[in-house]
Amino acid sequence: MSAASCLLTEEQLLCSICLDVFTDPVTLPCGHNFCQNCIMQHWDSSVHCQCPSCKEPFYRRLDLRVNIFISEMAAQFRQSAGLSSSRVAKPGEVPCDICSGTKMKALRSCMVCLASYCETHLKPHMTASRLKRHQLTDPVENLEGRMCTIHDKPLELFCKTDRCCVCMLCPVLDHKSHEVIPLKEQFERQKAELGKKEAEIHRMIQERRLKIQEIKHLLKLSKEAADRERADGVQVFTALIESLERAMAELISMIEEEQKTTEKQAEGFIQELEQEIFELMRSRAEVEQLSRSKDYLHFLQSFPSLNASAFTKDWTEVTVDPPSYEGTVRTAADQLEEMLGKEMKKVLREVELNRVQTFAVDVTLDPDTAHSALILSDDDKQVHHGVMKKNLSDNPQRFNPSCCVLGKQSFSCGRFYFEVQVKGKTRWTVGVAKESIKRKGIIPLCPENGHWTIWLKNGDDYAALVGSPLPLSLNSKPQTVGVFVDYEEGLVSFYDADAADLLYSFTGCSFTEKLYPFFSPGLNNDGINSAPVILSSITDSFKR
Repeated sequence: MSAASCLLTEEQLLCSICLDVFTDPVTLPCGHNFCQNCIMQHWDSSVHCQCPSCKEPFYRRLDLRVNIFISEMAAQFRQSAGLSSSRVAKPGEVPCDICSGTKMKALRSCMVCLASYCETHLKPHMTASRLKRHQLTDPVENLEGRMCTIHDKPLELFCKTDRCCVCMLCPVLDHKSHEVIPLKEQFERQKAELGKKEAEIHRMIQERRLKIQEIKHLLKLSKEAADRERADGVQVFTALIESLERAMAELISMIEEEQKTTEKQAEGFIQELEQEIFELMRSRAEVEQLSRSKDYLHFLQSFPSLNASAFTKDWTEVTVDPPSYEGTVRTAADQLEEMLGKEMKKVLREVELNRVQTFAVDVTLDPDTAHSALILSDDDKQVHHGVMKKNLSDNPQRFNPSCCVLGKQSFSCGRFYFEVQVKGKTRWTVGVAKESIKRKGIIPLCPENGHWTIWLKNGDDYAALVGSPLPLSLNSKPQTVGVFVDYEEGLVSFYDADAADLLYSFTGCSFTEKLYPFFSPGLNNDGINSAPVILSSITDSFKR
């Protein structure tokens, strides 16, 4: 041992917390060593129980015991280096009861002497034969509390009847006929219970951490919903404000235009009257001049040209009628109300579509379900009828003879939305179907058979397939059809994704199995319906 210790340096035996040679060294599962008191104090002042050196976490406080090998090496090093293992007791450590003045840290406590000793004052208990028989323990405080107050003997037993610690004389005298067991046995029992209690506390902590995560998640969802509602509200009221401002501008423009027309008419009359006044004044001057003439011949020759009515008109019936604005504001308000109603419906439709588009999913076609006459693109995003059947295995999943195909993705809960481009087509069918639908034979498309779909036939006949086709009256021909499903609510809605119009909704549906996107591009019809049905990608859905 001495030969080995000569190879050791002080740095190898230093505790990284107190930076002193190890005292009562303990080893953590990660392999790092610390003074027992140092690591305990570190954990007492820390939120997490982890190694100070490598930060490895421990999910419970460890029951650490002194590493005898390292303790002996530290003691050997102290001895060889002329160092003492005694040091001043720190707050929270048991001080030596014998030291006067500065109290050194106690290394052991004697249950017979009821005193704690540092290294120096412990030596008699290690050398004197009489003292060697005393029971020594790890240093503890309140040694008096470990003695029986009646018999002045160490408390070494546990009375299960009275649930208290007793000395060796108590079962003979005061606890006669009581069930008494050694303290160690009761310690092991209660330590096992403590382990269960610790596990229960750990479980409760985990439950509360999960509850915190749940609450944070709900708070996040609430914030996202609030942000969506705020954005939707801003969108709606911004559109209404713009409509009001536009209507107000149109009203003011109309009033100003009428006023300008009246002003222009009045200015024309005034200009014409002023011109006539000028001519009349010139005629009056000629009359006055002629009236002063003494030349009979000149007078008679000039008189006929003095006819004032030749360049004037009758102004008796001429007037300027101010435009009547009575009812203008009311009429404008009525028109505005009608316009706002239409605008509101349009904006709300856009808001609703924007909301369901947040549940957009990327859908691709499943070649294993496609009828053998259908041609799929390499990326499984497009499908059209190819007239000629391909030589494919007629597996149970493949449609035959119906020219249909399912999406690869299935959904059994929550909400989802996808879009299908049907531009240039005269016939198509789009929707969702449950997993167990029949794939063989001609099966009517309806909810009773597990289909929730709409179709186009003959170029302009739109219908919801509710049993017998229910005709749909649409404002325009959809170029992109959006499909939204709320599994729990039993809702399947179809949208004109460009016009933001709701085409049709299946409500009150009862879904109990997986749902798949359902498509049929319709027959080629001699090239008239050769355009493909195209599944939009998620990013494309939000470029509008």
